[in-house]
Amino acid sequence: MKYPPLFSLEGKTAVITGGSGVLGRIMALAMAEAGARVAVLGRSKEKLQAVVKEIEEAGSEGLALAADVTETTQLKEVHAQLLQVFGTPDILVNAAGGNISGATIGPNQSILELSEADLRKVVELNYIGTVLPTQVFGQSMMKRKKGNIINISSLAAQRPLTRVMGYASSKAAIDNYTKWLAVELAQKYGEEMRVNAIAPGFFLTEQNRTLLTEEDGSLSARGKQIIDHTPFGRFGNPEDLSGTLIWLCSDASRFVTGTIIPVDGGFNAYSGV
Repeated sequence: MKYPPLFSLEGKTAVITGGSGVLGRIMALAMAEAGARVAVLGRSKEKLQAVVKEIEEAGSEGLALAADVTETTQLKEVHAQLLQVFGTPDILVNAAGGNISGATIGPNQSILELSEADLRKVVELNYIGTVLPTQVFGQSMMKRKKGNIINISSLAAQRPLTRVMGYASSKAAIDNYTKWLAVELAQKYGEEMRVNAIAPGFFLTEQNRTLLTEEDGSLSARGKQIIDHTPFGRFGNPEDLSGTLIWLCSDASRFVTGTIIPVDGGFNAYSGV
């Protein structure tokens, strides 16, 4: 796909955490198709290498960075690797995140039964796992006074959903962090340091599939409730995030910072009546 010059990422270097996940992989490929060299970061080297192969097949350069987003030492090691191979990153997409069943409250449970250990893991993955990569990969951006950071929030941050208490709370922290960081970086490093977030609605992933669908692929009761509350009447496809991502990555959004963009098929706009 040939992108118009305003939306082109030619000559840019992008890093995406969670780059081998269902959504992260598609976002990585979208940036590659827009012309960026893309480093995908995650814990499984094998999965990352499979994404790198797809990036190369799309006509761009890819790099696998195996690291845990909650471990600063590992992040510093792969940052050094990135600098050696691709140089200073222009774009950082913090797409690593997810939920853990023990951090949810089932219909027949109360908050008293919430797993403290799992709650800590969810907050660490979604929030700390966004802050630490920003510190490590953002360091070289700040030194150059030029960079673009895109966090991945969730509609659960803006409309707290039943059950997923830990996940929704940690993603709400991402919304606050995005706005705070946008102001912090612009005031200290200038207008070429931008920070925004994308808030996906409901997309089927391996983490939520059993919650939203039955074994035969039909909608669960919760899945039906969500679709009934989504004006578009469907779950999102991973590719539905690509346009918003490329816009935020490119010069087309050069006066945009501190925003959280919903990509949700109208879920957040619908009152239910």
